Formats: sequence, C-alpha cells, structure tokens
Amino acid sequence: MRAPDEAPKDHQDDSTLDPAPGPGPGPGAAPDPVPDLCGWGPALAEIERRKAVALGMGGEARLVRQAQRGRLNARQRLAALFDPGTFYEVGALVGGTEDPPVPADAFVAGAGRIDGRPALAGAEDVTVLGGSIGTGAADKRYRLTQLARQERVPLVMMLEGAGHRVTEGATGRRPGDLGGLVELSGLVPMVCLVLGASAGHGALTAPLCDFVVMTATASIFSAGPPLVRSATGEEITKEDLGGPDIAAATSGVVHNVVADDRAAIALARGYLSYFPLNAAGPPPRRVDGPDIGPRRVDELLELIPPDPRRPYAIRPVLEAIVDEGELLEVQPDFGRSVVTTLAHLGGHAVAIVANDPSVLAGAIDSGAADKVAHFLQVAGVFGLPCVFLADNPGVLAGSAAERAGILRHAARMYAVQHRLTVPKLHVTLRKAFGFGSSVMAMNPFDGQTLTLAFPSITLGALPASSTASKIEDPEERARVAAAQAKASITGGARLSYDDVIDPRELRNALLAGLALSEGREWAGVDRPPQPGGILP
Repeated sequence: MRAPDEAPKDHQDDSTLDPAPGPGPGPGAAPDPVPDLCGWGPALAEIERRKAVALGMGGEARLVRQAQRGRLNARQRLAALFDPGTFYEVGALVGGTEDPPVPADAFVAGAGRIDGRPALAGAEDVTVLGGSIGTGAADKRYRLTQLARQERVPLVMMLEGAGHRVTEGATGRRPGDLGGLVELSGLVPMVCLVLGASAGHGALTAPLCDFVVMTATASIFSAGPPLVRSATGEEITKEDLGGPDIAAATSGVVHNVVADDRAAIALARGYLSYFPLNAAGPPPRRVDGPDIGPRRVDELLELIPPDPRRPYAIRPVLEAIVDEGELLEVQPDFGRSVVTTLAHLGGHAVAIVANDPSVLAGAIDSGAADKVAHFLQVAGVFGLPCVFLADNPGVLAGSAAERAGILRHAARMYAVQHRLTVPKLHVTLRKAFGFGSSVMAMNPFDGQTLTLAFPSITLGALPASSTASKIEDPEERARVAAAQAKASITGGARLSYDDVIDPRELRNALLAGLALSEGREWAGVDRPPQPGGILP
C-alpha cells in the first residue's frame, strides 16, 4: 500500500488540532431566531453559517500563527493575486456534511481578474489540517483544471500543504488533478507559487506548471524529513531537502526565488502580463509608451568587447536594447551561462535567449540546455517571438559534461528551437562554434524571420584560441584578423545572414524583424497546439 504523504513539521503541528468551527452557534447553543423570508429563511441561514465557517479558515489562533511566520493566509494570497473586488469563490461549501465542516476542505479556489483579464486560482490553506488534500479538495483542484481548459483562462496554484490527507486516502472517485494539469498544459498559461513547505502530491503541481516561484522560507519535496528518515535513515532539514538552494539553483524544479508572499504574487502577475489568455490568442502588445520606438544603442560598443576571448555580462546589453530596460528573467540561478528572459521590444512581448560570456564563456551546459528548452516550449506555445543572441564557444566539453549527458540535453534544446513556429530573430554577436551555433538558431534557412551578425565574428571554422590578439607572429596575427573580419561579410554574401549590422543598430534591426512578423496569422493557423503539452 502506498504510504500517505507526510506533512512538514510545522504543518503537522497544525494538523493535530481540530479545525476551528468559525463563527456561529456551538453545538449546544440555542439557535437565533430565523426570519421566515417566504419559507427560505432556515435554508439561507444554514448556507450563510457554513460559508462563515469557510471564511473563518483554521480559526484565529492559527491565522495569527501564520502571520507571525511572515506569511499571508490562503484568502489573503488570493486577494493579493486578483484585482480588488473581482474574486468569486468556487466550492466554499466543500468540506464534508459533518458539523462543523472542514473549512473549504483546506483549499480555497475561485475566479477573478488579473490586470482586468479573467483567471482562475487555488490556494492550499495550511491553517486547516495542515493544508492536506482531502476528497473535496482533490475534486476542487480538478474542477479548476477543467474550468481553465473549458473557459481558456490562466491558472495559478499556491502551495503550502502536507500532501494527501492521512485520514481519507485516495478514493479514485474523480479524474486526478495532476492529470488535469497535464491535459491543460500548452492550452493556457499555468503558474505555481510555493509559499511554504509543500510535500507529496501537492508538490507535484509545481513541475507540471509553466512557471514556478518560491519564497525564501519555502521548501518543496516529494516527502518530508520524517518520512525520509523513516525510509532511508537520512537525517536532513526541510531547507537542505528542498529549500531554494536545492530547488532553484541545483535541481531546477523552481524557476525563481523571491523574498516573501507578496513578491511572489507580484511576480506571478507580472509574468502573466507577457502572455495571452490562451494558446489561440495573440500575446499582449503595448501600443504606446515612452520607449517603444526605434533608437540607437551607442553604449553597446563599450558593453561588448570585439575580442571574443574577453568576457562580458550580457544582462546590461539586454537592458540597453529592450523597452525601458525592463527584464523578467526566468530561472536566473540555474544554467547560468545562458540568460532566458521575457521583455518588450517595440511594445511586442518577446522571449530572449542569450549566451552570457561571463559564465563558462557562454558555453551551454546540460542545465542551461534544459532551461532553454522549457523556456522556448512555453514561448512557442503562446506565440511569443523568440530572440537569440549567440556568443558561445559551443556546448560544454569535458568528461563532467559528457557524464551529465550534454549531447542529449543540447539535442533537446535544438529540437525545441527547430520546431518553433513563432517569429525567430537570430544575432551572432561575436562567436559561435559547432553545435553551439545550431542550438542558438544560427543555421541558415531554419525558419528565422531575420538573421543578423555583428562585424568580425568568429565562427566554427576558426578555433576559439585563434584570435589575432593571442598570436605572436605578426604575419599570422594579420592573417587571422583578416579572416575574422571577413567571416561576417562572407556570411552576408552567402545569405547565411540577412544583414551585417553596426552593433549600435541592434535594437532597430530587431524592431524591423518584429514589424515584418506582424503579417503572420495569430488565430492558431501558424501556431498548432504543442503535441503533448509542455514537458516538465
């Protein structure tokens, strides 16, 4: 028999208490007189009483304890996510027919608006039975996925819970909520926020969503420390098992880490602002603003040294070329040699993949390849144009890289890139070697809307060490320098590149490519559904 999911320690403390009944008369109290209201009075009063129990959640003591931890409660989290006054609860009466009922069965769910657009969300309520998943809560979770698929609106899930409820087990009455998430994948944007300790079944929600954010004090794992100790004898803390250092920087299960609940919710709202409501619609576009038009970026001459051996940080380059310097970087602490970020260019929401020569010289390791593959799947499904800025010495070489399966991970990245049906804009900034050029969409006639290069690029025909500044013999140095200067011109002459541009014109050239792509049909003809959804 499958062992029930185990509650994190602070959840177990809550779940040993009886759920608070909330407002209303106790079992032995005489009921207040109920107005007749044409015969509706008693029924309306009972519904009102049970909804009051749901609103009371786990009771005042537990709500105070939650606040003392520096965390919002489930209803406060939903209120912060949705535009004021737009939340409509679904399933408030779920929680059994016993008296008193389990408030909302430890899972608050409903619909509302985010920046004026409809969305659905659910939040585990750790103040009620440790946020564990009972039969009613499982049904509500699946109901959310069903509604999101039916109405074609985004779904946000907020986790802080102990997994399946020990006292109820699995009934199998309904389709599983995890299956509902898999079926929803690629149809609407899905965001998951890990806002406390999340274990077992509930934790599996995270890798099935497009974008996962956790707070600095949260943790996520398949089984908590007590169950790990029982199963393996290992003594470990929640933080060492699934805290931010593990979940975000090491395993990559989580994409971004923020300080607290409000920061996580703000990031979720910001992330959704780049995406359409569903895969059939066009991405949102800004039609006015102080920085959506063409402009030269003179500082690029200083930010990008022409010597391909010299490292530089790519983020200042990205900030210089995008609208108002605003970036929403996805997974900044994982696969750090490649930056994946959302931004606006000329008002268009775009997904940017850029090598970072300040980390591994921009070489693509297994983590970076996995990060990019998932990022591009999400961008492609929802119609975001993809911008590739290449400056790398290839995929990472060496025995450690081979043991990590670099060829397989890089092949996955290449396959996802090749299958994109959205506008692709490629720019070779300085260098691109071997397979490192292919995974960055540099191959000629690979579906790009525009392919560009800076002058004096170094391509795979020239080894990375053969730069003019490193060679001592004057004649050889001159020969290599001439070959480097000729590489981009040759590429342009053979139409491997549509144009060779002054670095200061990078933004304007990208805007020209995006303007050309506006002729595409955005009704789903050019963007077929992602087969099998978005893989974790």
